[in-house]
Amino acid sequence: MHPPGNEARDPDEDGVHLPSVEALTAGTLALMTGYAQAAADCPNRSLMARKLVSNLFFLSGHPHVSPLMRNMLANLRTRWQLAAEAAPMAGPDRQPSPLWHAAPVNVQ
Repeated sequence: MHPPGNEARDPDEDGVHLPSVEALTAGTLALMTGYAQAAADCPNRSLMARKLVSNLFFLSGHPHVSPLMRNMLANLRTRWQLAAEAAPMAGPDRQPSPLWHAAPVNVQ
């Protein structure tokens, strides 16, 4: 059983339910692991870094996180923001694979 206050079950003033701190932390740690294990030329690496920045932003503003932890998460987010900006973006420069299908000329 989880201690009370771990999940935001009550909607905030806008009626929006906040994600559990544990769920958001677990997802962030999983993304960090995936980023660390991915090859440097992985096309999804920049997307993982951007999602990490987003998760750290929401964690740093979560009402169930202590002020000291919020400060640490904000600093961590700044470092990941720099990594996200430095990572090459996945884009249209990928070479077509022999398994790709040609796009139809006309779409109904």
